[in-house]
Amino acid sequence: MCGIVGAIADRDVVPVLIDGLKRLEYRGYDSAGIAVIDGDDVRRVRRTGRVVEMEAAARQEGFHAHLGIGHTRWATHGGVTESNAHPHISHGVALVHNGIIENHEQQREKLRAMGYVFESQTDTEVIAHLIHSFLAQGADLLAAVQQAVGELHGAFALAVVSRKEPDRMVAARMGCPLLIGLGEGENFIASDVSAIIQATRRVIFLEEGDTADVTRASVQVFDASGAPIDRGVHVSDVSLASLELGPYRHFMQKEIHEQPRAVADTIEALIDAGAFVAELFGDDAAEVLRDVEGVQILACGTSYYAGLTARYWIESIAKLPCTVEIASEYRYREAFANPKNLIVTISQSGETLDTMEALKYAKSLGHTKTLSICNVPESAIPRASRLVYYTRAGAEIGVASTKAFTTQLVALFTLTCTLARLQGRLDETQEAAHIDALRQLPGSIQHALNLEPQVAVWSDRFAPKQHALFLGRGVHYPIALEGALKLKEISYIHAEAYPAGELKHGPLALVDESMPVVVIAPNDALLEKVKSNIQEVRARGGEMFVFTDADSHFGESEQVHVIRTPRHVGVLSPVVHAIPVQLLAYHAALARGTDVDKPRNLAKSVTVE
Repeated sequence: MCGIVGAIADRDVVPVLIDGLKRLEYRGYDSAGIAVIDGDDVRRVRRTGRVVEMEAAARQEGFHAHLGIGHTRWATHGGVTESNAHPHISHGVALVHNGIIENHEQQREKLRAMGYVFESQTDTEVIAHLIHSFLAQGADLLAAVQQAVGELHGAFALAVVSRKEPDRMVAARMGCPLLIGLGEGENFIASDVSAIIQATRRVIFLEEGDTADVTRASVQVFDASGAPIDRGVHVSDVSLASLELGPYRHFMQKEIHEQPRAVADTIEALIDAGAFVAELFGDDAAEVLRDVEGVQILACGTSYYAGLTARYWIESIAKLPCTVEIASEYRYREAFANPKNLIVTISQSGETLDTMEALKYAKSLGHTKTLSICNVPESAIPRASRLVYYTRAGAEIGVASTKAFTTQLVALFTLTCTLARLQGRLDETQEAAHIDALRQLPGSIQHALNLEPQVAVWSDRFAPKQHALFLGRGVHYPIALEGALKLKEISYIHAEAYPAGELKHGPLALVDESMPVVVIAPNDALLEKVKSNIQEVRARGGEMFVFTDADSHFGESEQVHVIRTPRHVGVLSPVVHAIPVQLLAYHAALARGTDVDKPRNLAKSVTVE
């Protein structure tokens, strides 16, 4: 992985490739490269580091072509070196690849025995040689790719060109997202629509096992059996404005501040309906949800923490048992299946491999009640689910998820109340109160955003630290988990989160004057318990940073620093308290000088195990 772009046109495609790679930078990467067909030759330029370095090299070497492919790589097999960077070439065949080939070692040995020499440590070079081996036997490029992918085990998205066929690109998909962009007398391949949005909004989403033959004038798609198939044309609603930084220093800051609008857009249909109607999740949602006996949530990372928050809501409001599992763990254990349970998958991109595979596993166990919460229409996970609720967060460019998290939370709260209503556990008064709380939520989020200057002051205290502890209780414990994740992934400060009641069962041993302790302590039923936990920290000389509400009566001191949101917003408090922990991570990263939008070793769309 991580980003693919390809283009064939009557104009020079090199600027298209480079612009597309720049728009894919948000996904995370450590090297970049392009390969073009120039006459009878394949020309390639690769660089470790940023796209701009590769761009400068391409300009210096005078790259110009009507057909080419490009890639940003996030290292899996082999280190971060130019020889491991994509594209890879075999005897005039050039390709780029997202994913992981599980049987690459066996294929490597077979190809070595055939005389192929390997120049990299990657699994991708295996594919290039394999395709060439079929070309050498007389196949054309499309047939060679189709035969080659038939011998591959694992996940892949491929874009392939050959100097012998300078008027076509071939694409293939299995387990990793890939789409075709349709232009006028030109066509494109990309792993993400943002890479080609400057050229076209008309796209074809490839399905599992598809291959595509792409020329200037036409696109033909073939299913896994090799039969031609019509996948339909979609018009993307991604805007160029959403992909631009505007007045903000980083995309993460921009996306933190977009949360009032993102939440408002996500609940717009609900507010218009004035009720928690099942149709928000699909035409047959009432039939699916009415007799649900329990909820099982499958997700990874930040989406997993959204699920943990929802568990409190689902069990307290809908009165249904709820389990939340990390998707990569669920898919590899012998799970007990109750077909009356609702399987909920959560993914910002809709392409998270572990979550997709967990969904497939759940369906193989007999689960038919499946629902996806996702931010990307037409992505793989929603297409594989019976029901779907789209979060309307817009494009999220920063690797550290922010607005995706809060919109997932409101989607899960909407699901909770819809289940409760369908099962007769939500009366009209309660329903009206919850809808009113959602209606006021964007304003409450804006109030929390107004705390940014106060949070920024705290960041100077965090910048020199190496470790931090986050505490929360009840429904706010997952917000502590999310705060710790945000801090560690963009500032590189090691951070852990615990339920505040667990402090005395081990973590208290870590507390001293060099370990800042962040406490999520809104004015709810557990506030006095949290105050007791804070006293335990004070007694050990720990310095505390408390996010609370205006009416919680916290006293400040040299050891205890307090930031108050304007008011407690009741059951939706976790959404509001997610804002200051995001801001803390952002400003701590600024103070430490790290790359906020592209943290090391991380990628935005995780399509490998």
